[in-house]
Amino acid sequence: MSSTPDALKKSAASDSRDSGDTGYAKHLKNRHIQMIGIGGAIGSGLFLGSAGRLNEAGPSLIFSYAICGAVAMIVVRALGEMVLHRPSSGAFVSYSREFIGEKGAYAAGWFHFLNWAFTLIADATAIATFLYFWKPVSDALPKWALALIALAIVLAINLIGVKLFGEVEFWFSIIKVAMLVVFMVVAIYFIATSHQLGPDTAGLRNITDHGGMFPNGPSHMWTLMSGVIFAYAAMELIGVAAGETENPREIMPKAVRSVLWRILIFYVGTITLFSLLLPHTAYQADTSPFVTVFDRIGFHIGGVKMADIMTVVLVTAVASSMNSGLYSTGRVLRSMAEAGTAPRYLRKMSKHQVPWAAIATTAAFGLIGVAINYAWPSDAFEIVLEVAVLGIIGVWAMILISHMMMVRKAKRGEMQRPDFQLKGAPFLNIVALGFLGFILVLMATQGGVLQKVVLIMGPVVAALMIGGWFLVRNRINAEAFDSEDNAMV
Repeated sequence: MSSTPDALKKSAASDSRDSGDTGYAKHLKNRHIQMIGIGGAIGSGLFLGSAGRLNEAGPSLIFSYAICGAVAMIVVRALGEMVLHRPSSGAFVSYSREFIGEKGAYAAGWFHFLNWAFTLIADATAIATFLYFWKPVSDALPKWALALIALAIVLAINLIGVKLFGEVEFWFSIIKVAMLVVFMVVAIYFIATSHQLGPDTAGLRNITDHGGMFPNGPSHMWTLMSGVIFAYAAMELIGVAAGETENPREIMPKAVRSVLWRILIFYVGTITLFSLLLPHTAYQADTSPFVTVFDRIGFHIGGVKMADIMTVVLVTAVASSMNSGLYSTGRVLRSMAEAGTAPRYLRKMSKHQVPWAAIATTAAFGLIGVAINYAWPSDAFEIVLEVAVLGIIGVWAMILISHMMMVRKAKRGEMQRPDFQLKGAPFLNIVALGFLGFILVLMATQGGVLQKVVLIMGPVVAALMIGGWFLVRNRINAEAFDSEDNAMV
């Protein structure tokens, strides 16, 4: 190769252009990017889903979160390197297109839609569940109506403009992070002082006196990992936001590093504290573990129960996750529409530089969640969570494979990798892909009835995606991604 390293860097930045990036306002700053990454990833999986899993797995859930967190870090670090190569609002869809081809972009995009369409439903369901903690609310409105209201509010925020979205998400996430910090400080104090929480005393005895780390056997640590992966999903949103960032190559390395460690500390730390505060049997699937703890504390502020205040905070926290998910899915669908792998009408932008058609379509799909909450109010959250996991595994796999192809291209001397790299690639990519395959096997062989039903849907989803590819493959716009090395399959 006669090209110099500087020339290769320039080529990486300029020869790869995605028309799905045009038309966006560059209003997101470093503080917005960091909070979008945190806000999207810390949602209903932790605030509601962890309760039932704590009940089943006990303290061994700490290991589940640590293992899945390590895999999530590999995925996001790989994505971060590709973002530094070329920031794009199409994110992993755009990178799959560049390094794998249009089939890869098609698969990544629709897996992302599957993930977030059902995650929106899960988050709306979680908000309705939290609000049902208050009897006046549960008496006034059915659960499906509360889910519909939550979806409508988040849709309105996303349609107004990215600047408002960034600010709302920033403050939503600030509230969420502040609540977690306060909880961790209070929990550490109670554990250190062996505080009495109802009939139980905070401390190590909540583990040793109730079956140890594996009260129901070690198998639960593995079989419940699909729900833990759901909790970590959305860390990849930080890549989507890069396309509307003022200085992505300066901001993104800092944002990726800080988001990775903060989320890992929050997740593993919070589950550890839950295990030390109360026995695993104190947590129930239909109640947030945060509400359970603060209800046991019985603390009041001006006559208002701390558990009630926590419910308000939880609603805000999960609304933050919904907000981020609707944001990212709108951008990804528009990128696909520009390429021809999604309906053309999804390309439409509003005067506020928002992909309103793609956002509204995703929100409309969320109406399925309203129906699920109407038909199966007690099981709605778990039903949609397990479907979303199939999409999450698909998206993470496409990110890892795209990054492997990028590394291979760099080794051939066709490009230069950015300075911000996933060390240990492609070995770590292969390890992470193997883990994702292992989760699918667990869902098929050792999961509950719900997981097995969802896994049966896997071939149905695959058939729909294959059929869809044959419908769109002749409509692909070769100019949507302008790179001489793009494999148009």
